[in-house]
Amino acid sequence: MSAQRPPSVDPVAAERWEQLVPVEAPWLHEEVARRMEARLQWMVHKPARWVHWEPLRGGLKAHALLAARYPKSECYMVLAQAEQAQEAHKSIASPWWSAARWTGPVVRWGLPPGPVDLMWSNMALHMSSDPVALMAQWAKLVNQDGFLMFSCLGPDTLRELRAVYQGQGWPLPTHEFTDMHDLGDMLLHAGFAEPVMDMERITLTYSSPQSLLEELRGLGRNVRQGRFQGLRGRGWHRQLQEAMARELPDPAQGGRLKLTFEIIYGHAFKPAPRMAVSSQSSISLQQMRGALGLRQEKKG
Repeated sequence: MSAQRPPSVDPVAAERWEQLVPVEAPWLHEEVARRMEARLQWMVHKPARWVHWEPLRGGLKAHALLAARYPKSECYMVLAQAEQAQEAHKSIASPWWSAARWTGPVVRWGLPPGPVDLMWSNMALHMSSDPVALMAQWAKLVNQDGFLMFSCLGPDTLRELRAVYQGQGWPLPTHEFTDMHDLGDMLLHAGFAEPVMDMERITLTYSSPQSLLEELRGLGRNVRQGRFQGLRGRGWHRQLQEAMARELPDPAQGGRLKLTFEIIYGHAFKPAPRMAVSSQSSISLQQMRGALGLRQEKKG
């Protein structure tokens, strides 16, 4: 089951989301990337070459942290669309970058010419319609004994908003997110080894339904099979905001609207290829006698 495509994802909708060119990464993505980058302190191996997968959504500010950690490493940025590469290049050269001076080597765009030691993917996997195929693509790019670091959303994400939709009798607002145990199985199926998975829950609060919805637009789209067909009117939008204002306030947060995000972190290594072992073998009678400690009788 874990090696199959997520049954709740509409591949066409997922592809449309992939083709959008983001202006910048959401705050949550940058924060998750910062926390994931801190985990690299436990990795002894320093990559000579690494890939940043989908850096515009993954976080260019976090990219500065990675470049500072590996200043002598060659970096390749892989993006789904050429327009995204142009936007990433423009963002790196823009004035805000002076707050975190670029100290890394020249960034190269596109797939690397050879295997890399580190594949870095932040908050991309959960929007893929075929995560095993994506993992297999990563595995092909990673060198023997190289490793993958990734993060994505888990099943508890937006549980409060899901309850609002269920209470209104509407189709759910997101597809089903894969849990970390299935993700570990997928990594093995894709060709990685020794997967290590863990998770944390991050709670965000908002002052209004409008600010909440604005943040969600940057985080993703509803790519669920069976979602609302067609556009919904102002009446539905008003009904949604009223339901959110009624159901989401958290007294412990001063009445601010609360949303939960389950963040899954994972890393895995690329194992050495297994040697093929023949199902048949043969040895001579003399070799067998020697192995059994038998002496051949001399003929007189």
